Amino acid sequence: MEQSKSVAIIGAGPVGLAAAAHVIERGMTPAVLEAGPEIGHAMRQWSHVQLFSPWEYNVDKAAERLLAPTGWNSPDPKQYPTGGELLSQYLEPLAHRTVLKDHIHTSSRVTDISRVGFDKLKTKGRGDAPFELRYQNGQGPKSIRADAVIDTSGTWFSPNPGGANGLPALGERENATKIAYGMPDVLGKDRARYAGKAIAVLGAGHSAVGTLIELTNLKSQAASTEVIWILRGDNPAKAFGGGVNDKLVARGELGMALAGLVTSGQIRVEASFSVTRIDRDGERLKLATAGCCDRSIVADELIVATGFRSDLEFLRELRIQLDPAIECPIALAPLIDPNEHSCGTVRPHGAAELAQDEPGFYFAGMKSYGRAPTFLMLTGYEQVRSIAAKIAGDNEAAARVELVLPETGVCSRSATPGQVECCGGSATERADACCVDDAKAKGAGKAGCGCAA
Repeated sequence: MEQSKSVAIIGAGPVGLAAAAHVIERGMTPAVLEAGPEIGHAMRQWSHVQLFSPWEYNVDKAAERLLAPTGWNSPDPKQYPTGGELLSQYLEPLAHRTVLKDHIHTSSRVTDISRVGFDKLKTKGRGDAPFELRYQNGQGPKSIRADAVIDTSGTWFSPNPGGANGLPALGERENATKIAYGMPDVLGKDRARYAGKAIAVLGAGHSAVGTLIELTNLKSQAASTEVIWILRGDNPAKAFGGGVNDKLVARGELGMALAGLVTSGQIRVEASFSVTRIDRDGERLKLATAGCCDRSIVADELIVATGFRSDLEFLRELRIQLDPAIECPIALAPLIDPNEHSCGTVRPHGAAELAQDEPGFYFAGMKSYGRAPTFLMLTGYEQVRSIAAKIAGDNEAAARVELVLPETGVCSRSATPGQVECCGGSATERADACCVDDAKAKGAGKAGCGCAA
């Protein structure tokens, strides 16, 4: 009998642990290397955030099969967990009460990956050599070997900077003590930092939207709190999402809630503002933009929610090809390129789209999306199911699609610069509707489909 293949998995978040579950089901041996002191280390940074997908979309099938013999009580599939609840009710039982517990190595940060006996230049016989992964665990450098590698290390600890050109704004690093990235817990452990102050939020994705809503809740408790939304673009409505047509109801409601807060004046909107410089104005921050001599924003704190990017440094000895703009696998780029569309729904994909020129190496999870937004956990589960099948030699299962994703309700494509198409085609019944779906929603007495400008 052929010796079982070994698969190194980088990251013990939901997709990394799902990958390990699928690897075990395929009769292979996983080694999960987690940089943090506990599994789900990145998720613990946003444990206060409620997911916009219910439990039915957050539990991997292979992981569920591993949990079943342990007496695990599956949560109500229609309920929406927070990051902390996903950890305590799903990931921690999976990591500690199943066979996965013997394959997870925490406090093990991967620093380098190569092929045994091969540098990046050497080709002949390369695909037959095992991978060597170097990692640090506080006891000096260590290494393991593996037949395949799945990188699910995510992007949480590599946030994009505030500068619109992809670089930190001038003065951003110098004023780091007054700048937070991602989604701080403004109603919980970070409340004292933000209550009663002027808070600027830069960004237009789900992290920015969620933070703006939480800050207005804080404003209701501390009336002197001022909420400022900084947009690089000129159209706030692009952040409102698919509204009632979004099959992930909580995601649709998030955008509609933001639209209501903007309309009611609870959030001050500063559109077409690209932060180029950050200076101190006494104890406050002065944010300036180029191209408009006198335009600036003064705030006590800045929250940068402009997305994330991948840490690729430890992969420099591998033969990796990425889309030059998005930094994702080349075959995946046309499906997720935000320059072409803003679809929250991306068709299921797997090993074929994620394969690299380095045989046996795959990106999966959020890291597979590079700099693109709107990743769904369920997409990552389908990715690793397909990848595990491919590594095991089951090409038919690797190519098969076993996932139906919920629709986003809006897929905006840039037809011409500055113009956005809506989700249901041109409106034919109402002059105040932007598309057919919008007209139907308004005809039924609703506010609209959520994608109107």
